[in-house]
Amino acid sequence: MEPAETYTIDISQTLRKKFGEKTPKWVLRLARKILHEDFLNEYFREGYTGVEFAEKALEHMGVHLKVEGLEKVPSDRLITVASNHPLGGHDALALVSIFGRHFDGNIRIMVNDFLMVLKQLNGIFVPVNKVGGQSRSLSEQTDAIFRSDAQILFFPAGKCARRIDGKIQDPEWKKTFITKSVETQRDIIPMHFYGRNSWRFYFVDWIGKITGLNKKFPLAMILLVDEMYRARGKTYRVVIGDPIPWQTFDNSKRPAQWAQWMKSLVENL
Repeated sequence: MEPAETYTIDISQTLRKKFGEKTPKWVLRLARKILHEDFLNEYFREGYTGVEFAEKALEHMGVHLKVEGLEKVPSDRLITVASNHPLGGHDALALVSIFGRHFDGNIRIMVNDFLMVLKQLNGIFVPVNKVGGQSRSLSEQTDAIFRSDAQILFFPAGKCARRIDGKIQDPEWKKTFITKSVETQRDIIPMHFYGRNSWRFYFVDWIGKITGLNKKFPLAMILLVDEMYRARGKTYRVVIGDPIPWQTFDNSKRPAQWAQWMKSLVENL
């Protein structure tokens, strides 16, 4: 086991690496406060890793999950879990916690590369750059993950829910989870995580959109850790639907249409 200090985080260093050495000092100070660096490192020093890290993190925050339908998830074949993404942080931890034990830790979940500061989840979290340019190897990396023997946990929206057309909802779901699941003959498990962030989060995201700030420095993303902090003591309902055979996703619809069909199905669970 590595020393617990290996897992602590330095917010200033991470932001400079992500957004450049010229990131204003006032932004770094504000980020350290909003991201609750001391609170996080207090827990990180306990040294938990992998599935246990996610389980204990939720416990540390007093977050409880009311899971319905886990018995529907098969353990004798490869699957892709397709979930809505309402929160941006503890819903990812919840996925790891719910399915980690079920699949003996053999899971992969694609997340914003900003979350890769959580070295405790190396090997479970797979980075996807949602801010700035995409990695040239992303397609090959995604293909390799789907062709592995790991169970895939997927947020098809790519980023957490925003206020869209007057409603808090996921952005349009991308088709990748459909095409890759069909290619690798993985049944798809729909999952609905009930929850939402604060109105402050959606307001800051709106300000970022109208000012263009989101393209350079997405403040709403920085607020996600604070949203987790504010969620201490909450209980979330999670509903898992029936497995959908991969053969369902035939040529009667284009993959992008199947993706939106799945989004609607999940929303109605």
